[in-house]
Amino acid sequence: MINAKTSINTQQMTLAFNKAASQYHTAALLQQEIGQRLIERLQDIDIKPKTVVDLGCGTGFLLQKLSAIFAKSHAIGIDIAPAMVKIAQSHAPRWFSRQHFICADAHALPLANHSVDLIISNLMLQWCPDFKAVLRECQRALTPNGVLLFATLGPETLTELRQSWAQVDDYNHVNQFIDIYQLGDFLFQLGMKNPVLDVDWITECFPDGMEMMRQLKTIGAHNVTAGRAKGLTGKQGLQKMLHHYERYRMAEGLPATYEVIYGLAYGGEKTPTADRVHFNPK
Repeated sequence: MINAKTSINTQQMTLAFNKAASQYHTAALLQQEIGQRLIERLQDIDIKPKTVVDLGCGTGFLLQKLSAIFAKSHAIGIDIAPAMVKIAQSHAPRWFSRQHFICADAHALPLANHSVDLIISNLMLQWCPDFKAVLRECQRALTPNGVLLFATLGPETLTELRQSWAQVDDYNHVNQFIDIYQLGDFLFQLGMKNPVLDVDWITECFPDGMEMMRQLKTIGAHNVTAGRAKGLTGKQGLQKMLHHYERYRMAEGLPATYEVIYGLAYGGEKTPTADRVHFNPK
């Protein structure tokens, strides 16, 4: 369960992704793989959206694909990191583009009530301190029959790294993620229709633990919880962690396991209590 120590520090998270922006488009291979799986899931959904939102668009990988699939739709990329938005915007067509970009916090979307037909979010929700507030914003912005499709990380993500650090000290070295049962409860409580959740497991292998941690830092996915150690981790502690990590070694290398939760739900009939500033792409 997420508590004060394991909650995400939004300021630190934003800084991390700003720093990672210049390398993110080529380094975020896991994000691209899961983004492609979300696109494949769209094939089973009968929808012709006028407006599509990529929530947590990063540098625009998924938004470009959505724009190609829904060529007549307005596609809006939203991200909290200004550097990510800037790069995503540079990938958009220069003239007569239906792609639009907003730097905003997912907890307070600058979108009018019932103004969006499809919200898709790829590995962004796990970085939000208040999951339910973000889902409530999605429900508010969606049309009654609009679709929310997302992928986020579950609590068993990076379990090898988490367990190895647990042998060293009591600090949080790995972000804590919400479980599928809480997610399902939130969707039901918000009145979203026909929610469906399922789990997939992906394992990446690295030659050593240092390379795995460098990769996480490159894409901005390192520890940004409130309960992390405030100073630099000592060399002795790091070496001890790496020693414990070796017990997980496989023939392919050292594994990093990701629990990926996929979610699908439709906008509910509840009337939101407040409206946001309307973004008009026309």
